[in-house]
Amino acid sequence: MQHIEVAPLTIVRADQATMTYLADPAVSIGSIVHIPVGKKQMLGVVMATAKKPAYDVREISGALDLPPLPIELLHTAKWISSYYMVHLSVVLRSILPTGILAKRRHAKEKVLIPQRKRTNIVFTKDQSDAIKAIAHMNSGSALLHGITGSGKTAVYIELAKQTLRSNKSIVILVPEIALTSQLVAEFSNHFDDVILTHSKQTEAERHRAWLEALNSQTPRIVIGPRSALFMPLKTIGLVVIDECHEPSYKQEQQPRYSALRTASTLALQHDAKLILGSATPLVSDYYIAKTTDRPIITMHRTAQPGAVKPTVQIIDMTKRGNFTQHRFLSDALLDQIKSQPAGEQTLLFHNRRGTASTTLCENCGWQAGCPRCFIPLTLHADSHKLICHICGTTTKVPTSCPECNHSDIIHKGIGTKLIESEIRRLFPNKTIARFDGDSESSATLDKRYQELYDGKIDIIIGTQVLAKGLDMPHLRTVGVVQADAGLALPDFATPERTFQLLSQVIGRVGRSHHPTNVIVQSYQPANPAIVDGIAQNYDDFYARTLKLRAHTNFPPFCYLLKLVCVYKTESAAIKNSRALAEKLAREFKNIEVLGPTPAFYERIGDTYRWQIVVKAKRRQDLIAALKHLPPKNWQFELDPSSLL
Repeated sequence: MQHIEVAPLTIVRADQATMTYLADPAVSIGSIVHIPVGKKQMLGVVMATAKKPAYDVREISGALDLPPLPIELLHTAKWISSYYMVHLSVVLRSILPTGILAKRRHAKEKVLIPQRKRTNIVFTKDQSDAIKAIAHMNSGSALLHGITGSGKTAVYIELAKQTLRSNKSIVILVPEIALTSQLVAEFSNHFDDVILTHSKQTEAERHRAWLEALNSQTPRIVIGPRSALFMPLKTIGLVVIDECHEPSYKQEQQPRYSALRTASTLALQHDAKLILGSATPLVSDYYIAKTTDRPIITMHRTAQPGAVKPTVQIIDMTKRGNFTQHRFLSDALLDQIKSQPAGEQTLLFHNRRGTASTTLCENCGWQAGCPRCFIPLTLHADSHKLICHICGTTTKVPTSCPECNHSDIIHKGIGTKLIESEIRRLFPNKTIARFDGDSESSATLDKRYQELYDGKIDIIIGTQVLAKGLDMPHLRTVGVVQADAGLALPDFATPERTFQLLSQVIGRVGRSHHPTNVIVQSYQPANPAIVDGIAQNYDDFYARTLKLRAHTNFPPFCYLLKLVCVYKTESAAIKNSRALAEKLAREFKNIEVLGPTPAFYERIGDTYRWQIVVKAKRRQDLIAALKHLPPKNWQFELDPSSLL
């Protein structure tokens, strides 16, 4: 007989994370159990043993026939709950697979592994030095700052081999599901039975992968996006976060955790090493590594001997003489595509979906907008619909203006679907593929990656998914349709994101002895973020951005808290946000309150949103401020990566 503290997977009381129960026979910490709560039965996780309380407690209804969750994972869950001020039940639901009680067939489904010809890795001096430095460091984090094409994946593979020899498991995180195919292909060349997990798998597939990790008696390698951190591996020796600068490592829904901070805690619990790999690390992460004396391991040379740097052309989009053949595809870019020999690929990058971002009447100026969100509707010509990219509202494309009845309806702006349709018209004999958030589930990047790798697609069109560490050996030309497309966004991180995307997409070429070309089109060719991105000059960008952040008091020189209220009427949103801002400014002298202002998307699905941004030198002051947050109509995010 044993008294235990159980955390239900459903919030029972907002101010209470666990409840005391009796277990007979005794169960292990980490066991998943059935518990009675009132007249209901719930699932819960045993978090600790407890002393017999002064009051009577109920007995658990039973335990699932599963090994207990690792203690290290439970401690990490409690840390997330405390650090991000979110109920433990919400965290545990994120850690456990959905449908955990469902009866599954035990047959393991065959994962199609893309083929690779390379088997033996010959390390460069940079790679060898990086491997030695990481092998000899103590547990904790290290920043692997390697230029695009420097061979960071080969370093991860060698570190994984060393970790397996010490009988410990490895977790490899990727920022996008699309990149799992590439990494699984590379790792499967060297290891058997890699466990793959991501949200595009079926519920049964994810559950099987989770059970495989939980039941495994030998060390394993897990590959997946941020949720792969929560796979129940018994002893972890290495965690790798590839492309660690990507914003997708911050969860947008509760629990709004950073995979980087959470991985650091998980590695600490396991006494493991955490490797943060990127060619363009976040300015804040680089600064923290420098000021805390954590290792920064640099790899300045490409892994391919004799690699030739690409020839880079910058096309000023304000000079219309550069666009005599097409209105948004420059003569230089079209001529380069025309001269491309068979078997060589072109990548066209533009970080905006759809066909046109604005639909309006040329006669009276009417503009098609979402009736629920009040933002312009985006034209998707392939389905002949106008779509709201916030709430998903769709409507037919008007043939005449609903205001003045004129038929002068025009569509402005550039999106990936428009680029695709124009390229298909201009190059009818080329094999063309588009990859973005609108791609069919059967034609996503992870499904077609082997075709890309083998050079079977001539022209590749897409958004930021194409800029995230892809290896395409047949790629010879990169065209950036509008490099400054994101610079107008009102956010402190906008220049950094522009620099990262530009540096990364240019880094898809210049990795071999083949001559390659980069053509960058921009309305702001002299903007520092554009100039440094094209030159892949991280040092100058870091120094300038750090100076600006210090002057304006943004991370890494402060902590941020974003508060958003959601009301049915605009007046209620304004009134309540002003009241809270005044209260915070009055109650706390060590914080800076910005706003309230309308949120970047002020109206979403019939609701109005206003936001307050709070800055503080100490994170504890932000947590103290949260205690004044009204219980209803408000959302909060600690350490937001963006204020949009």
